[in-house]
Amino acid sequence: MRIRTLAGLLAIPAMGVFFAGCSGTTISNPHAAPRITVQPANQSVTTGQSASFSVTATGTAPLSYQWQKHGSAISGATSTTYTTPPTTSVDNGAQFDVVVSNSLGSVTSAAATLTVTAASPVKIATTSLPNGQVQVAYSATLQATGGTTPYTWSVASGSLPAGLSLGSTSGTISGTPTTAGQASFTIQLADSAGNKASAGFSIDITSATQGGAPFGHIIIVVEENTDYASVVGSSSAPYLNSLINQYGLATQYYANTHPSIGNYFMLTTGQILTNDDGQTPQSFPVSSDNVVRELLAAGKTWKGYAEDLPSVGYTGDSIGNYAVRHFPLAYLTDVQNDATQKQNLVPFTQFASDLSSSKLPNYSFVTPNLCNDAHDCSFSTADTWLHNNIDPLIKSPLFMKDGLLIIVFDESGGDNTHGGGRVVCALISGAVSKKAFQSTTLYQHQNTLRLTLEGLGVKTLPGSASSAPAMWEFFNITPP
Repeated sequence: MRIRTLAGLLAIPAMGVFFAGCSGTTISNPHAAPRITVQPANQSVTTGQSASFSVTATGTAPLSYQWQKHGSAISGATSTTYTTPPTTSVDNGAQFDVVVSNSLGSVTSAAATLTVTAASPVKIATTSLPNGQVQVAYSATLQATGGTTPYTWSVASGSLPAGLSLGSTSGTISGTPTTAGQASFTIQLADSAGNKASAGFSIDITSATQGGAPFGHIIIVVEENTDYASVVGSSSAPYLNSLINQYGLATQYYANTHPSIGNYFMLTTGQILTNDDGQTPQSFPVSSDNVVRELLAAGKTWKGYAEDLPSVGYTGDSIGNYAVRHFPLAYLTDVQNDATQKQNLVPFTQFASDLSSSKLPNYSFVTPNLCNDAHDCSFSTADTWLHNNIDPLIKSPLFMKDGLLIIVFDESGGDNTHGGGRVVCALISGAVSKKAFQSTTLYQHQNTLRLTLEGLGVKTLPGSASSAPAMWEFFNITPP
């Protein structure tokens, strides 16, 4: 019978090694001091950029880290990585290391060198920006070079076109322009190191057009028998004066004659034709060249909106508050002798429905009744009518896109200067009007006729409109 020795029965630990039986198997001690397996690497950056250092170490957990710069501990730098603040030229050649510790000891990494080179000057690389168009989405991104990213963009002076904005981080100018004209401004670029650059730009916003025409919709509203001085600045006309203060006013605008009818014919045929207010479409049919003829020849649409007109297509005499002498389109043989064109003579009640359904024609001639045009009632009554009936037009998207509204008086109340006296002519375009513009140029009704046709792209101008000075000074637009 074999007897086991005591040594074979006992396992005796010695010097961190266990001896088991006769085999002599060894097991390593699991407790170890820190050892760095991946040293921090040298880093190169440009002035203003940050640098990041990292280390990989093994050893008994938990391990602690303390980064040092030139052998001095960096406050708060106690993780496996360290990112410097934005660098300056002083940091060039700086030495960074890290001390890794645990309960069994510590080890210091090799030093990593930081190289800092001067950044090229920050510069706005974009030299010009594209132009835009009213109510058409716009986007352009500014480009930069040099300096230290990220960049910050801002408008230092001037202003962007209405409806556009600048992204401060992207440098993108975007939006939908709402007003025509040229906007000049200065863009400033700042990099993360505080270096700055600036450059001047301009953007031209043009109006939306139809077939090359400056306007897609022109509306003329004719008021009655009131002197210029009785309207401009008058407390009885707060609404019309609010439009004058925002848009355009011809301060030297004069009617052509007395009484009314000759002025209405000048607005539509470029001739006075008659001064007999008693004439009707039946007694005085007009075959001269006229606004309707030229609109149709150019492929444009039109309507005459007369308040209190008895029925669609009516070409009869005055009735009630409807005065036919204030509705010149009814006299034109181009209308009277064409059943289709007669349907474009409509009661003013259709104006609101045509506006709401975006069916306004290219050319609209609007005649309020004898009270609401200030012929028989006070101008405060006419002003209230304008506010109630014309303000919705001005605020409509259709008008804001490509509309022109002309509010003009047929003749003065007691002035004969230049034939019909000084009257108000206000020109309103949400897209292209020069803000609060006042002209001192002499204008009359033939000038307005030229504007209404040329504004729609019509080339042939009836009567004296063909030689009348143009009225484009009121608008931020290239004359046709």
